[in-house]
Amino acid sequence: VQLVESGGDLVQPGGSLTLSCQASGNIFGIPIMGWYRQTPGQQRELVATIASNGGANYASSLQGRATISRDDAKNTVYLQMDGLKPEDTGVYYCRMNLQRTQRGPLLQYWGQGTQVTVSA
Repeated sequence: VQLVESGGDLVQPGGSLTLSCQASGNIFGIPIMGWYRQTPGQQRELVATIASNGGANYASSLQGRATISRDDAKNTVYLQMDGLKPEDTGVYYCRMNLQRTQRGPLLQYWGQGTQVTVSA
């Protein structure tokens, strides 16, 4: 299984960005998809998660500015961010908790990360 992220870019403060992460390989189901970020000098932190029923959870720092969504047909999770601030700068990682077979265990996979830079 591989997770490939895209969409990271340099944006001005107040701008918007949409990140994508697609999983490929032998996958039965993905109960939880999520985004995390690591900002300079900080530990990796939760940004948002979305369950297979569509239930979403957001970090307070991004509440109201981020929308997570998923396309199960494409094994893809998206993160739309609006009103970006310089403190949102960092490497954004997707994580998927998935099953490779119907009765298999829940496994955790990470993407390689995509850089988001918010600067004038």
